Amino acid sequence: MTYKGHARATLALGLPLVGSHVAQFAVHVTDTIMLGWYGIAELAAVVLGASSFFVIFIMGSGFALAVMPMVATAAGADDDVQVRRVTRMGIWLSLIYGVLVLPLFWYSGSLLVVLGQNPDIAAITQDYLRIAGFGILPALLAMVMKSYLAALERTQVVLWATIASVVLNAGLNWMLIFGNWGAPELGVRGAAIATIGTQLLSLVIILAYSALLPSLRRYTLFIRFWRPDWGAFADVFRLGWPIGLTNLAESALFAASALMMGWIGTRELAAHGIALEIASATFMVHLGLSNAATVRAGRAFGAGDQTGLRRGGVIAIALSVGVACLTILLFLGIPEVLIGAFLNETDPARPQIIAIGVSLLAVAALFQLADGAQVMALGLLRGVQDTRVPLVIAACSYWLVGVPASYVLGFTFGLGGPGIWLGLVIGLVLAAVLLMVRFWTGKGRAAVMVPRAGLIP
Repeated sequence: MTYKGHARATLALGLPLVGSHVAQFAVHVTDTIMLGWYGIAELAAVVLGASSFFVIFIMGSGFALAVMPMVATAAGADDDVQVRRVTRMGIWLSLIYGVLVLPLFWYSGSLLVVLGQNPDIAAITQDYLRIAGFGILPALLAMVMKSYLAALERTQVVLWATIASVVLNAGLNWMLIFGNWGAPELGVRGAAIATIGTQLLSLVIILAYSALLPSLRRYTLFIRFWRPDWGAFADVFRLGWPIGLTNLAESALFAASALMMGWIGTRELAAHGIALEIASATFMVHLGLSNAATVRAGRAFGAGDQTGLRRGGVIAIALSVGVACLTILLFLGIPEVLIGAFLNETDPARPQIIAIGVSLLAVAALFQLADGAQVMALGLLRGVQDTRVPLVIAACSYWLVGVPASYVLGFTFGLGGPGIWLGLVIGLVLAAVLLMVRFWTGKGRAAVMVPRAGLIP
């Protein structure tokens, strides 16, 4: 396949995934905007709550994300039985993980106080997480099914299911946060209930599609679902736990930055939350392209196509760089408009929060290329089922370099919020460079695969 053909195939697969990630993120943006209208304390609390939920969710999603390259590789090798085996055990592992972490949400208030957060904000955050935490189960199951469908290049339904969830979330938020349409005014509890409702809707749509579509029936995914398959269970676990810990290392880097911003003040934390929402929205584009790169690399890996693997990687990275350049222009061009959209115009703290947020978006423009490059490299490495060394690279880059740099620049050198974010830039740049080197040198492919002619460099 030519480079142009790879570009078309990557976009055909990736654009619905990009759309679904952006739509999924719109759920969190809707929560942030509406709670910003409701009150600054509630906004700060849900910034903490959403960050905490995401850290726990993203670690557990490693098993779901492991399903994507494993199914893609099996599909590339025309192995329908392996598709079924790894998907089922991905569901099993996700359910087990979800049940085990539920107590963390229930006792989140005490944990946040221990981590130095304002007790009043921590109490509101706990109110949110004691409800929203139960959404970890449908969220993880939906992630497994999305990975399964993406690997089989069935991405349209993922997009439409997510869009339906966004619409439902906006309506439920408007009703339950503010007490509109005759509903009680529940504040952060209303936002939590709305979030669970959207997760359940997405899961139901995807499960129904997977069970009823004639072309997917040959995988018999749900027949005798209760029967264990310990070989596949172990395979998904071995590939998934490094992915989960890699995700944890990155997401916890941003969660640590939220904690440090909370040490500075409530306004700084609110500005951080808004700026991070904006930066994360653009990151969803890179993430969707990375998922497409994982599937394309997995299929080339399963088929033993070295040329396709290399060309697909070049195209995926080029697309990500283009998106990063457009994002930099946006962040530097209209930062006040972007930050102001999240705040009530009558809020007395609005000018200070906008000023802080503008400085943070300027730093965010710096890490767009690095953030896109590191997630793209991770996607390509996962496609060839190389996850353990990337875990070490990510953990060292983010936690041995990024977090200490954030603390030193933010507090020791007195740069405050921008200093904390500059530390993120340093960690992301290091991770991007090392991960790209690993993929393009081919060391991961040589280490993990059964040798096939023409694939190992």
